Formats: sequence, structure tokens, C-alpha cells
Amino acid sequence: MSKIYLEDIKIYAYHGVLPEENIIGTYYILNSELHTDLWKAAETDDLNDTISYADINAIIHQEMAIQSKLLEHVAGRIILKIHESFPQVSYIKLRVTKTSPPMQGEMKGASIELEKSFKPDNH
Repeated sequence: MSKIYLEDIKIYAYHGVLPEENIIGTYYILNSELHTDLWKAAETDDLNDTISYADINAIIHQEMAIQSKLLEHVAGRIILKIHESFPQVSYIKLRVTKTSPPMQGEMKGASIELEKSFKPDNH
């Protein structure tokens, strides 16, 4: 099993149920884990034999720019878009943290985490 991680991606976005969240926005921290076979790239040293984490990062940024009420919706879109772009990925876990949720008290953030397994694509 091979894994690709993107850790603590910080993105300013405008998600939330409250209208002010859609206007003011806040920072979000995203962490992802992808499972795929990286052994061919380990042998060839060729970017074409792996999944570029720059491409994964681009998908995350594109989807975070689309306003949603729920973090679950954002995370679900990101996961499905990554799998659509890279069907060789067999598992994706994504955690999205809102750094300044509009709630009483101080906290580092509020997070949701979604994970999904996919049937392997042998193409």
C-alpha cells in the first residue's frame, strides 16, 4: 500500500450556514490521505507514473473556491473530483477544519472528516 499526504493546506474561503460566514470568510486547514500504487514511479522516477500532489492541491483549491453551506458538502466534492481525475486512487480521507467557527469560546477549529474507498481501476 502506498500513500500520498497533503498536510495542513491553508485556504481562505467563504463556507457556512450563517450569511456573515459567506461574506467575511475564514481560513480552513485541509489534510488529505490518498491510497494508490506508487511502485512504478519508485522504479522509473517519472512523474507520469504517479499522481502529482500539485494536481491534488489544485483540485482542493478549485473546490474550496465554490461556496457551500456545509463542510461535508465541500469535502465530498473534493473527494469525488480527485477520484474522477485519478481513478487509480483506491481510498481518500479528507479532513476540513474551519479555524474560526462562529461559536462561543476559544478553539483551534471545528473539523469534519470524510473517507471513501473505491474499487481499484486497473486501466
